[in-house]
Amino acid sequence: MAISFIRIDDRIIHGQVVTRWAMENPCDGIIAVDDKAAKEPVLKSALKAASTRKTFIYSYDEFLTKIDQASNSEKRYFLITKNPATMAKILVDNNMKVETKVVNVGPQSAREGTININKNADITLEEAEAFEKIFQHGYEIDFRLVPDSKSVLWSETRKKFNK
Repeated sequence: MAISFIRIDDRIIHGQVVTRWAMENPCDGIIAVDDKAAKEPVLKSALKAASTRKTFIYSYDEFLTKIDQASNSEKRYFLITKNPATMAKILVDNNMKVETKVVNVGPQSAREGTININKNADITLEEAEAFEKIFQHGYEIDFRLVPDSKSVLWSETRKKFNK
């Protein structure tokens, strides 16, 4: 299987992903799935420029046509989405084959109606439902910006949402 690292990050691709996480989890490339980024040429170009590896930016629908190819590639890829709902559709609704059962969550900026989980990790009730869906499908969710920062696991914090 080719998906060796899974991340949800509201900035999609940036230095933490390319430098820090790639040192911990070597990869051949990055696959980002985000409808807006895939459709806006300037944003797509900027995201590709932020990476030193082969980088693909797909809309969700485009990625569905590549999902088997990505799963069965001999190369190792990071799979990144901007939000947990898209990741839940990929991992759970489409039952994508991946090497890992850990979903790393990077920055999720504070917005109105969010609850803080970890440093720079603030989620809405709707996002919590997506995380719970992923968790119930056998994944652990690790809220952590970089490998050596504090980790908060969904299995330990989900009680804030499941009352």
